[in-house]
Amino acid sequence: MMFKNAINLFDLFGFKIRVDPSWLLIAALIIWSLSNAYFPEILPGYSNYEYIALGTASMLGLFASLIFHELSHSLVARQFGLKVGSITLFIFGGVAELEHEPKSPKSEFWIAIAGPAMSFALAGLFYLAAVSIEGIQASKPLAAMFTYLAVINFVLAAFNLVPAFPLDGGRILRAMLWHFKKDLVSATLVASSFGSAFGFLLIVSGIFSLFSASAVGGLWQILIGFFVLNASRSSYQQLLISNALKGQTVRTLMTRTVRTADPNDSVQQVIEDVILKHNVTFVPVTEGEHVLGFVSTQILQEIERENRAQTKVGDVYESSSGKNTVSPDLSMEAVFTKMVKGDLRKLMVAENGVLLGVVALADLTTYLSIRNGLGLDIQDNEVLAPSGAKISA
Repeated sequence: MMFKNAINLFDLFGFKIRVDPSWLLIAALIIWSLSNAYFPEILPGYSNYEYIALGTASMLGLFASLIFHELSHSLVARQFGLKVGSITLFIFGGVAELEHEPKSPKSEFWIAIAGPAMSFALAGLFYLAAVSIEGIQASKPLAAMFTYLAVINFVLAAFNLVPAFPLDGGRILRAMLWHFKKDLVSATLVASSFGSAFGFLLIVSGIFSLFSASAVGGLWQILIGFFVLNASRSSYQQLLISNALKGQTVRTLMTRTVRTADPNDSVQQVIEDVILKHNVTFVPVTEGEHVLGFVSTQILQEIERENRAQTKVGDVYESSSGKNTVSPDLSMEAVFTKMVKGDLRKLMVAENGVLLGVVALADLTTYLSIRNGLGLDIQDNEVLAPSGAKISA
């Protein structure tokens, strides 16, 4: 999974709202900077406890703003028939995890622009609230907090409109190029190139900032720069992979000769007679032809060495499920997506409970390497990138 350790908070309009532990770091930094620098400077004369309370409330306001930003993406995506797995906040902002990329330039455009539009709307609402409170002189701290939230939402919207894929602006750019050129691969290449250039720019400017008074800000720019650079490159590569796998099924690429283990075998026996003897790390567990599950070196290494001879494979294997077992007729695009999202390198292939083989990430890379070596070009431009995620930094 993209965020394996994310915590489910609540459901909103049918979407799971989650927070990754990395968000706690940025939340703490926001509270610290607001309570120790920002609010003491613009609101002198208050106690440290009041500044901390104000900083905490502002952080929660930003938290809610990011959720609304991602929620707007998700609601529009739903209108275009796309499923959204969850909305997750993490150290670089938020992500609406789409199960598939938009299927047309129109859907790409409207889904992408919804987030910045929401952030601009929130900026306007918070600004009006701040002006209204100042006008009646009700509460200076409250007015200051709303002013901060207005500014931060405006900055969030403006930053995301930079035409650097995979930011919202980059997706808008890709949608426009896709519409006019009728070529998703070419559009993605241009948009991701802008993303790479923007990432480099952030890194370089961050390095210069390290030697100025804004060292912390410079470090943050460098981190965001690397994030944008990596995301832009990987998005394009994933699209190329998806195109190359177009039309291929598990049946055509799977390995049919597979070493298996019986549930009554001891762990020590499997290690010696299968894993070490045949140099494999993944062993399906079968009863006759029926697949039960699998064991791997990762699973078996958790068992103490002195207990391996007495421990049966049947007591430790991971059961076959939709997470680790696929149909032979499943497309390789779907398999690649499952591997990326599930952080799996090998999957069992079964039909009606009967083990047919194993498909591995190595099978995909070998196939892609052969295509590359033969100089085969990508022809189909309507394949969707398997990352299935929209990023807002």
